[in-house]
Amino acid sequence: MKIARLAVVAVALLAAGGAALIVMNMSAPEPTEPVIITATPAEPPIKLTEVLVTERDLAMGTTVDDALGWQKWPEEGAGPTFILRSQRPDAIEELKGSVARQSFFAGEPVREAKLIKADHGFMSAILPAGKRAIAVQIAADTSAGGFILPDDHVDIIMARRRTDQNGSSGGDQFDTETVLQNLRVLAIDQTIEEQNGAKVVVGSTATLEVDAQQAEALTAAQLMAEKLVLSLRSLADSVPGSPGYAAFLLAKGEGRNGKIRVVRYGQTTDITTKK
Repeated sequence: MKIARLAVVAVALLAAGGAALIVMNMSAPEPTEPVIITATPAEPPIKLTEVLVTERDLAMGTTVDDALGWQKWPEEGAGPTFILRSQRPDAIEELKGSVARQSFFAGEPVREAKLIKADHGFMSAILPAGKRAIAVQIAADTSAGGFILPDDHVDIIMARRRTDQNGSSGGDQFDTETVLQNLRVLAIDQTIEEQNGAKVVVGSTATLEVDAQQAEALTAAQLMAEKLVLSLRSLADSVPGSPGYAAFLLAKGEGRNGKIRVVRYGQTTDITTKK
């Protein structure tokens, strides 16, 4: 009798435990799976246009033949000076034979203002309005040891043998004078810019940028001088916008103008130079 009761109690306990487990499973919230977002946000489409660019590096003075091509470019980033294929589809043929007035990097958009036609003189094209180009004979010992490059700025120093009142030579006595200051070097011989990493250009002729009055003074100085020396200027006091340029302008205003005295057929003429 007792065994039967124990069996009934055990079955009841097992039933109660099973019912409790069922109730707990039914009341527990179902686990949610993590949401994985794989799609990227849609970006607005960029409108593209074709722009004329250089396909390789171009040095100043070289022709652009076989160096031009079309490249896709964001339409909003195409400046007003860019050449667009939609506006000038034949631009590559039209610009053949043109010469680079300034250097270009590969992939740089072509601006027509940086090109000149081959039927125009290159040197006259790079000269600013009102300026002249004049050549001066130089050597390594008269051009800062050959370290003067195109686009450097120089002073012109004239050295000549001293003479007495009778016009006789003063022996080994010399007079020196800076006749022109801060002239830009346009070219050394036929080299118009630094190329292939060259740091020294030793030539026999330097082409300088001058105005009309300076050209006259420099011509007279070459005839009178025993030697003309090019004195290389620091970048700081030669290029507008550089730190020492303002000081150079002030000194220029305070100093006296240089003069070259030309004696021709017994008549003396003073040529005033601009410094």
